[in-house]
Amino acid sequence: MDKLTMKELPAEDRPYERCLAVGPEGLTDAELLSIIIRTGAKGESSLALARRILALNYPQGILGLLHLTLPELMEIKGIGKVKAIQLQCIGELSRRIWRTAAVQEKPAFFQPEEIAGYYMEHLRHAEHEELYVLMLDTKNRMIRDQLMSRGTVNHTAAAPRELFIEALRYHAVNVVLVHNHPSGDPTPSQEDKNLTLRIRQGGALIGIGLLDHIIIGDNTYFSFKERGII
Repeated sequence: MDKLTMKELPAEDRPYERCLAVGPEGLTDAELLSIIIRTGAKGESSLALARRILALNYPQGILGLLHLTLPELMEIKGIGKVKAIQLQCIGELSRRIWRTAAVQEKPAFFQPEEIAGYYMEHLRHAEHEELYVLMLDTKNRMIRDQLMSRGTVNHTAAAPRELFIEALRYHAVNVVLVHNHPSGDPTPSQEDKNLTLRIRQGGALIGIGLLDHIIIGDNTYFSFKERGII
């Protein structure tokens, strides 16, 4: 069936028609992806192309799309620059939808595992280190989180001055540092420890507490608070 064009597929097997019949929630990942990419390769339906794309990322499947670069996507037969950019934008849009929905709920954080869970799905897929500052009010409710820096695969530069400017701007009472290790191992480096100490000392001078520094790995995390370092 994968060798059939979309027009040659039975109507009930075409993703568009199935979406109309059962809604998008009833479609498989491949069917959803085929609607997005619209056309397949020569002699191949968009559904067959979607299945090939997802098979490249086994066992991650659709999550694997978050890790594919533009050149890697364009190496796939049937994926040109436009489709590759569309796929990357869809991944980024899904991240932003998830984070926006979560922020609107104005969550309160009391345990390191809650903070780690909030950032896990975004940061464990990031290819480079990203450092966020989570700003909290007196009841530990999120005021805002801000991306402070994005670095290389194993390093991100953070300026305490810029961090505290943001915290003061939004009247934060406490802050939490959150960053990822793309290697998947959340064990802190000496630089991570030094940064934690600098932020803690600087915050004490201006009345902003550092509640924790959490490092995100692959479905795991390291909390300075849990380990008794803070």
